[in-house]
Amino acid sequence: MPDQPSPLRPPLGRASLMLRLAAIGVVVGAAAGAFAYVNGTFDPQRLRPQALVNALETNNGVHPGYRRNHSKGVCVAGYFESSPAARAYSRAQVFREARTPVIGRFALPSGNPYAPDSSVPIRSLAVQFNQANGQQWRSGMNSMPVFPVGTPEAFYQMLKAGTPDPATGKPNPASMPAFFASHPETAPFLAWVKTARPSASYATERYNGINAFYLVNADGQRQAVRWGLVPLSQDVSAAAAPPGADFLQADLEQRLAAGPLRWQLQITLANPSDPVDDASKAWSGAHTVLDAGTLVLERSQPQLDGDCRDINFDPLILPSGIEASNDPLLAARSAAYASSYLRRTGEVSQLHSASQESRP
Repeated sequence: MPDQPSPLRPPLGRASLMLRLAAIGVVVGAAAGAFAYVNGTFDPQRLRPQALVNALETNNGVHPGYRRNHSKGVCVAGYFESSPAARAYSRAQVFREARTPVIGRFALPSGNPYAPDSSVPIRSLAVQFNQANGQQWRSGMNSMPVFPVGTPEAFYQMLKAGTPDPATGKPNPASMPAFFASHPETAPFLAWVKTARPSASYATERYNGINAFYLVNADGQRQAVRWGLVPLSQDVSAAAAPPGADFLQADLEQRLAAGPLRWQLQITLANPSDPVDDASKAWSGAHTVLDAGTLVLERSQPQLDGDCRDINFDPLILPSGIEASNDPLLAARSAAYASSYLRRTGEVSQLHSASQESRP
C-alpha cells in the first residue's frame, strides 16, 4: 500500500539524502512509537519500555505534559460510515453498524511540540472507533508505507544512532547512515524517503496501518490484512509545504470550515506468501482490496483540551472481530505507550497542583 511519489517531487541528491536520514531517523518512530512488550521486557535483551521512552526524551528533549512522540497535534472528531465489504471477514460491530462515532488526532512525528511542520515528511493519524457495544478499536496510521525496521531492538539501536553528541548538541552525521547500511531491511523505507516531501495538508495524505492484523468472522475464520485510509476530499494534490512552523493545523481548520473531510478505509487481504509479522516488508503484487467504508471528520479541537487529549492510542485496543498479528512491533507498543502516558499525565497533575498552590 505504498504512497505514489508525485512527479513534481525530484529525487534527493546523495548528500541531501544522508542529511535527511540523520534527521528522520529519530522521528520515524511515529509508526510505532517506543516499544516494549506488555510485561515490560524483551528477551533476551530485556529491553524495558522506560529505556525506549528515555531515548526519545534524550533525542527530543523533555516537554512536560506532552506525548513523548507525536507531541505536536490536533484533535478531530466525526464518524465512520461502514460498507458491506468487510462483513464477511469480520464480526466487528464497526463494520456492521451504519455509523460509528470516532475521535482522532493528526500529529507530526516528533517528540518536540514546537517542531516546524515542514521538518519531517511524515504525517500521522490516530483514530478511536467507539462501538455501540462499548468496545473500541484504536489504530495509529502514518503516511509512510513501511516501517524502517522489523524489531523493537533494531528500533532502539536506530534511536541510539540519532542521539545528540553532548559536545555539539547534534547527532553524529555518520551514525544514521551507518545504521541503515548495517540493516538491509531498511531498503523499502529508504526508497520512500528518497522521494518523500512534507505535504501542505493533513487532508491530502494517505495513512497506512503498516502492521498486519487479522479479521475474524462469525465462524472464527481468520484473514491477515493491512489497512489504510485514502483521501476522498477535494484538492488532494500533494502540494509542497509552505514556509512557516504551524501551517498544518490552520489548513485543517480552514478545510473543515468548508465541510467534512473524507477518507476511504481500504483493507488489503494478505496473500499466502505475504509476511504478516514484519512491518518493514511491503506486500507486492496483486491483492484483493476491500472498500470497508468511509471515515468522515467534521470538526477539530486543540489537543491540550480536546477529546483526544487523554486517549492513549494503543493499537492493541481491538474489538471482537479484529486481532493482532505476531508482529513484534505491534506486540511491543502497549507498555511504552503506557509509560509515556503516565509520565505526561503525572506532569499535568503536578503543574495543576503547582498552579493551585501559587494562587493567593
